[in-house]
Amino acid sequence: MVRGKIQMRRIENASSRLVTFSKRRNGLLKKARELSILCDAEVAVIIFSQNGKLYEFASTDKMQNTIERYRINAKQGYSDRIDEELYKEKLRYESENMAKKIEIIKMSQRKLMGKDLDSCSSEELQEISRQLEISLNNIRERKDQLFKEQIEQLQEKERLLLEENARLSKQCDARPWLQTSTLPNQAVAYLSSCSKSSDVETELFIGVPQMRCL
Repeated sequence: MVRGKIQMRRIENASSRLVTFSKRRNGLLKKARELSILCDAEVAVIIFSQNGKLYEFASTDKMQNTIERYRINAKQGYSDRIDEELYKEKLRYESENMAKKIEIIKMSQRKLMGKDLDSCSSEELQEISRQLEISLNNIRERKDQLFKEQIEQLQEKERLLLEENARLSKQCDARPWLQTSTLPNQAVAYLSSCSKSSDVETELFIGVPQMRCL
């Protein structure tokens, strides 16, 4: 036979309530003892009856030791929760400040671009003008520096080219490309014989030309 589910509400009958308390109390203390033995856990149970009578169970020698341990851990847990809340609040505060700074920077950027100037006073406009002048000076200095570096690079390249040109010119003077002493003997004889002849051939030949000297 299936046991019906008991509705969780206060038992109105005092006698039934007392019997139920006695049964449930003993069962609860028994389960606590079993839990401490089976799982090697530190368990403490404190029960006060409706009449104020104390019932307790502790797996250690002294209930007070378990209570002190509970207080320390509960305090630490509360402290951790407090620290977490403070940390979240700090992050929220920093996030809001960062958002405000970003908005201020965006507004300043728009004013530097010449926008949203209607609400600016003469002092603010003068400050914007001063900032623009400083920015222009920085840009000019950077531009001049880049030009100077480019000129130095070109001068160095020019120096290297001049050195290379001088080296090549020196090599050409020391080793001419064509010297008579280096010509083959037959070519020298041929040039000599041709230089002695005063006649010029005007005949038309078909085929491979032949070298002939008269």
